[in-house]
Amino acid sequence: MTESESRPITAIHDDCWFLTGPTASGKTRTALLLAERIDAEIISLDSMAIYRGMNIGTAKPTLAERQRVKHHMIDILDPNESFSVAEYLTRAHSIVEEIHQRGHRALFVGGTPMYLKVLLRGIFGGPEADWEFRKQVEAQVALHGKEAIHRQLAQVDPLSAHKFHPNDIRRVTRALEVYHLTGQPISHQQQEFENQTSVNKQFVFQLCWPRETLHQRIEERVTEMFAEGLVNEVQTLLESYNELGRTALQAVGYREVVEHLQGGRNLEETMEQVIFHTRRFARRQETWFRGFPECKQVEMTDSKSPESIVDEVLVLADQQTTST
Repeated sequence: MTESESRPITAIHDDCWFLTGPTASGKTRTALLLAERIDAEIISLDSMAIYRGMNIGTAKPTLAERQRVKHHMIDILDPNESFSVAEYLTRAHSIVEEIHQRGHRALFVGGTPMYLKVLLRGIFGGPEADWEFRKQVEAQVALHGKEAIHRQLAQVDPLSAHKFHPNDIRRVTRALEVYHLTGQPISHQQQEFENQTSVNKQFVFQLCWPRETLHQRIEERVTEMFAEGLVNEVQTLLESYNELGRTALQAVGYREVVEHLQGGRNLEETMEQVIFHTRRFARRQETWFRGFPECKQVEMTDSKSPESIVDEVLVLADQQTTST
């Protein structure tokens, strides 16, 4: 492991704003109004919006919306390229500095929990991904099951094994990978960040909907995506890039449509799967957000206008400022 790979990357410690929430919670519309009110530029907090051509399935802000308020970290890579969390944090540092030099605020908007975590907590400089090792783990999972792989982790890193559920195979694999590459448990390398909290200058807000309402909004969102041409979008991406990269294929909606195009489920079953997986992802997002004590919840209802939501956010921010 080189010096650059082992060097920790610190959290964002400048005066930044964050607007997060699960899929289909109305972040984009609220963010545009908030950015205008606080004179901010928007930095995408969405791990899939970075990919060119992945527009419909990611509900990416439109060109008109991006012209209305300057956006960053959108359409910076092709879908067959990979992009790590560490790379995101490094770029975010540079962008925030540039925004502040222009005399504006930085407003992070999106729902990728891991991005939010590293922005607020920082990240240890772990080794780069070893895709050959990951393929080996994937083959072992197919042969022996997730529980067997989880038991392997328990032997070398019991702290991580206790923390990660066997079904969370991505994180289990990463923990095994770090041990394989460094000879040290990932839990030991992360300990310096476990008790680190973000500075009080950060303003973090989460849009919260009642579960049933959010589920309905997700169903409407997915139905609209298919009506707007999600299948054609994925087909075009496959024709242009032959295959999507590992990171891009993690996007809910794209993975299912790729399977459909390759002779899997019919269109109706594919839509049902996307709705199911999106709802499950939204639950995981909400679980993650509850782990950030600085995250202030903004209760959402259909009767609230975007303007009133922004007013509420600004009141919460003012209360935070006056209490320090």
